[in-house]
Amino acid sequence: MTQQSSAIDHSPVPLSPGRQRQVGSGLAWGLLGVTAFSFTVPFTRVAAGGGLSPLFVGAGRAVVAAVLAAGCLVATRQRLPVRGQWLRLGVVAGGVVVGFPLLTSYALTQAPAGHAALVIGLLPAATAVVAVLRGSERATGRFWMSAGLGVVAVGTFAGLQNGGLGALHWADLLLLGAVLAAAIGYAEGGLLAREVGAWQTVSWALVLAAPLMAVLTGLAVVQAPPSATGSQWLAFAYLACVSMFLGFFAWYRGLGIGPMAQVSQVQLVQPVLSILWATLLLGEDLGWATVVGGVVVILCARSAVRTRVRRTSA
Repeated sequence: MTQQSSAIDHSPVPLSPGRQRQVGSGLAWGLLGVTAFSFTVPFTRVAAGGGLSPLFVGAGRAVVAAVLAAGCLVATRQRLPVRGQWLRLGVVAGGVVVGFPLLTSYALTQAPAGHAALVIGLLPAATAVVAVLRGSERATGRFWMSAGLGVVAVGTFAGLQNGGLGALHWADLLLLGAVLAAAIGYAEGGLLAREVGAWQTVSWALVLAAPLMAVLTGLAVVQAPPSATGSQWLAFAYLACVSMFLGFFAWYRGLGIGPMAQVSQVQLVQPVLSILWATLLLGEDLGWATVVGGVVVILCARSAVRTRVRRTSA
């Protein structure tokens, strides 16, 4: 097996300056996307906690984002994806347009925003696993050790924040499903971003899912007509414009630059940020143990992203 086609990089040779800049760029774009996504959990809690039903929050924000996406695609005269790409866009749409928003919207009607971070904190490792199983990358044992420590740190951190793992209930099954859906959508979207572009990937996925989400939104309006406060509508607007659309510009660009397994680990800081926003916006408790746990999580994320991951050749 040649060095270029090696599944795992054992070489001690440092990365070239050009490759270092490329990886650094991927991590920077990924961190920008994660920062945008970190408001999703608390704002979903706000939006779905009043006059907006979980179905409306989960489906309606995708409809608004699809309108924005269609406008951008038409304005820039983007070429239609080929047949095989439409099938893969369906996977992306099922994961990040349909699965994650709907499952988290229902889960957050029962689970506190900070507690949800306990389960969603598994997303970095899940994304890395899907990226490896998808066959585009291979990682070293050191990477998996760093990622595993990150998962443990996230679980401990969020557990201290929310009274321990004993507080888990049925809503966490929905969150686990959301993690799996998002991991699949992230990995496939990262691969597509290298072919059709970062923002084009999420835009086509939104357009593809728009008919289904429009029907679900209509059902939600009929079952429970929206009646929300100004703050709840603002939270919904953020979910639609940033969490479902603009945030993916940066996130898929970072995953597309890659390596995906490595870039995905910056998500370890997302629970830290989410609980910080939940404290500031929702008044959830923040103690010294949470602060220490947050520092540990960030150190684990730093260790994971500094571990080399190689793409396999076609």
